Amino acid sequence: MTTAIVKQSHVGLTGSIRVPGDKSISHRAVMFGAIAEGTTTVEGFLPGEDCLSTISCFQKLGVSIQQEGDKVTINGQGWDGLQEPSDILDVGNSGTTTRLMLGILATRPFHSVIIGDDSIAKRPMARVTDPLREMGSIIDGRDTGNYTPLSIRGGATKGIQYQSKVASAQVKSAILLAGLQSEGSTSVSEPALSRDHTERMLEAYGVHVKREGLTVSVEGGQTLKAQHIVVPGDISSAAFFLVAAAIVPNSMITIQGVGMNPTRSGIVDVLEKMGATMSIQNEKLVGGEPIADITIQTSELQGIEIGGDLIPRLIDEIPVIAVLATQAKGKTIIRDAEELKVKETNRIDTVVSELTKLGASIQATDDGMIIEGRTSLQGAEVSSFGDHRIGMAMAVAGLITDGDVEINRSDAIAVSYPNFFQHIKELQQD
Repeated sequence: MTTAIVKQSHVGLTGSIRVPGDKSISHRAVMFGAIAEGTTTVEGFLPGEDCLSTISCFQKLGVSIQQEGDKVTINGQGWDGLQEPSDILDVGNSGTTTRLMLGILATRPFHSVIIGDDSIAKRPMARVTDPLREMGSIIDGRDTGNYTPLSIRGGATKGIQYQSKVASAQVKSAILLAGLQSEGSTSVSEPALSRDHTERMLEAYGVHVKREGLTVSVEGGQTLKAQHIVVPGDISSAAFFLVAAAIVPNSMITIQGVGMNPTRSGIVDVLEKMGATMSIQNEKLVGGEPIADITIQTSELQGIEIGGDLIPRLIDEIPVIAVLATQAKGKTIIRDAEELKVKETNRIDTVVSELTKLGASIQATDDGMIIEGRTSLQGAEVSSFGDHRIGMAMAVAGLITDGDVEINRSDAIAVSYPNFFQHIKELQQD
């Protein structure tokens, strides 16, 4: 078990950094390149464990992929280039790999088996496997296909019009990917708008995608054409440093080239509503995705209520938003966030338990949490519980605690941000 010790930052955080490539876009760039015709090149790829799991799985499916640092070359041969794997497809800790790959495998005329780590084994997959079976794919697994290991025998599938109960980009993406190789039209309607990276990137790969309000649809029989993909900085990773700069005294940092997709930028809205001193510069479009530089400094913050349609736009950032809320005046209420219960950990319970150890005034609710600020935090021993977002949130808290924060299982952070602690050191030395 790896343990990291974070000490209070007495010098503030100053300087500029470029956070790792967007995890969601990195996954999709590899997957879509694998089913596209021709050679796809990717730069800015996130070489974290989750995205490397995606590469490994598609290599086992017969796709030639070369990766050196943040550059990847994928030699796609179209949908029919995928071959029956001779080995089990191990997704590691990656829910994105699991669910999107299910959508791709659902239409392939061969058998495959997906397995992951202990965390993946606890994450519900019926939200994807049920609609894919409705389309005609044969999928089985523990609890009748709700948990890994999962067995998939793809084949002839038919399009469906699916009304999703949750606003989930993974659910939407899996069904749309299956729909591209199914007879007829496939549509997914959501209760709120989830991340639209799949729609944007499919269009970049030459696929016609129809969007109407909360409904997205594709016609079957479409092929993808190889592309050059530039991956923007991951705003979910940037969120930890945005929060750190806002709460650590004497701080001012700039994060360069951050993805500002409106379905992902909820953390920026929260910081603005709380009163953070922040500016956005150099806005532009790269490969259909908006990017910008964000400068933020130590701020006087006010508690707010966070819920409704904002939640899908910041679901991964809630652990560090809870840390932010401990340093805001008054009460912060997070609601409508039931989805946190089925992430790498039950993030509601985990955030509350670990921040309580640090002295935060925080309580769990059925669909979120209530945080009272402003609170002085104390050093303590905490754990990531194998969840990278929890580990980084605890590290950010450690920058303002009176006493050291000892983070057990800190190696989980490498899933999405391999050089996280290095960036903390760099910003403390400027």
